[in-house]
Amino acid sequence: MTNLIEERLTELEVKASFAEDLLDKLDQIIIRQQDQIDRLEREVQWLRQQTPQEDIATPRNLRDELPPHY
Repeated sequence: MTNLIEERLTELEVKASFAEDLLDKLDQIIIRQQDQIDRLEREVQWLRQQTPQEDIATPRNLRDELPPHY
């Protein structure tokens, strides 16, 4: 009976370790994605500062500016 309990505890420890590793990896992915979002937000802010206000207010379809064969 003690051996069965020890085996079960070992199994649970292995699963817990796997779950912790998985959570660590997910945290790393989330941090990288948040860093990328922050970088893109900074780029958008910079682009807005470079664009004249009258161009920002005018919606446009970029396809209208492509050559006809697109």
